[in-house]
Amino acid sequence: MALYIIGGNEDKEGSCTVLRRFVEAAGGEEAVLAVIPAASGDPAGAGEEYRRVFTRLGAARVEVVTFTSRREAAGADLVNILESSTGIFLTGGDQLRLTALLGGTELDRALHRAYRRGAVVGGTSAGAAAMGTTMIVEGPGEEAPRAEVVRMAPGLGLIREVMVDQHFAQRGRLGRLLAAVAHNPYILGLGIDEDTAVLVDDRQRFMVYGSGAVTVVDGREIEHSSISDAGTRPVALTGCRLHVLAASYGFDLALRRPLLPEV
Repeated sequence: MALYIIGGNEDKEGSCTVLRRFVEAAGGEEAVLAVIPAASGDPAGAGEEYRRVFTRLGAARVEVVTFTSRREAAGADLVNILESSTGIFLTGGDQLRLTALLGGTELDRALHRAYRRGAVVGGTSAGAAAMGTTMIVEGPGEEAPRAEVVRMAPGLGLIREVMVDQHFAQRGRLGRLLAAVAHNPYILGLGIDEDTAVLVDDRQRFMVYGSGAVTVVDGREIEHSSISDAGTRPVALTGCRLHVLAASYGFDLALRRPLLPEV
C-alpha cells in the first residue's frame, strides 16, 4: 500500500520530477493509471492534461474516470477501471466537490480496495487535502493561528491521524495548520509545498521528493492550548513540535520522528 501526496502546482512541462516519481511507483512502463478529476471545475480539461503528462512519462495506459454525479460514481464501468489500475490519481480543484461526489459511493469503495491491494493512490492540491480522515476545507493564509481561521470536514480516510495542507509555503498556511492541530492535537499536520510530494509506504513512513519542503506539525505533546477560550485572539500553544523536511529526508508517522538521509 502506498500514498503519493503532492502539495500542488507540480511541474508538468520540464523534468516533471514529482509526477515522474508517481509513475515509477505505480509500475513505470507497466503502469496502468486512472485519473479522477472530480475535484476540478473543468474535469474534462484536468483529466486530459494529466492523461497527456502521464503518457509522456511512460505509463502503459492512462484512463480518465469522469463523473459529475454520485449516481454516475456507482457505474460498473468506472469501478472496473479502478479495479485494474496500478495507480490512481486525484487531481486538484475543490476538495469538498471531490468528497461530495465520491465519498461513500461504490467508486469510493473501489478506490479503497485498490489501495489495500497495492495500487498507489496519488493526489495533488485538493486531491491531497482529501486523503485524510479529516481535511482542511478553507482558511486564509498568512495569519496567526486563530480558532475560527480554519474550517474542516471529513475526508476520504485513506490515511488516518494525518491532516494535509497544500500550497503550504507559497500561501503562508502555517497559521491555519497550527490552528487545525490545536483543534485536533492527536492528528499530525502535514504542510506540503508546491512541486513537492511525500510517498507514504505500508510501514507508515514517508520520503520527500521535489523542489520544496514538507512541514510536520506534531501536537501530541502540547503542554498548553488556549484554543477553547481564545475567541478572536491568536491561539497560544506551548510544547508543539515542528519539523521541516526537504528532499531525501523522511518521517516515521507511527513513531512520529524524522528520518535523516543515509550518509
